Amino acid sequence: MTNRVAVVVGNPKPVSRTYEAALALAERLGGADLVVDLADHTGELFDWSSATVDELVAEVAASDVVIVASPTYKATYTGLLKVFLDRFPHQGLSGVTAIPLMLGAADTHALSVEHGLRPLLVELGASVPTRGLFVLDSEHADAAPYDRWFSSARHLLPTTPATTPTSQAVSA
Repeated sequence: MTNRVAVVVGNPKPVSRTYEAALALAERLGGADLVVDLADHTGELFDWSSATVDELVAEVAASDVVIVASPTYKATYTGLLKVFLDRFPHQGLSGVTAIPLMLGAADTHALSVEHGLRPLLVELGASVPTRGLFVLDSEHADAAPYDRWFSSARHLLPTTPATTPTSQAVSA
């Protein structure tokens, strides 16, 4: 059985490095079945009656695995990502395995994925069995950070494809 993998990208820039990094990580899980680039929905995120956003929330909640990706802003995730995650009810990600992913300009922010994003996903009811992945902006197109993370986390994730990690670079 293949897991349904969703990707949520909280970068305000469409098809950003964060987007590319999230898809690179999703490839290690067999690919993304759903990609939510929140930059495409900025006009609707604050409209609490938006059927489109409600549908995206439902689709993410119905996934088996969700990669939640954000650039590091002020040592944490973006407000764009926060407003989307605020749409989920208490325990709204119950039964979903979440993988927090953050990109940043310097290693000094490497713990932001663990002290900021991970607790939020747990509060929403997601299981977060692995450490989060922090990738330097300058290395986002390099396969090595994703491959290293995947090789150490693979055994903690729901059944994943029996493929070896790819070593394809993501185009910048």
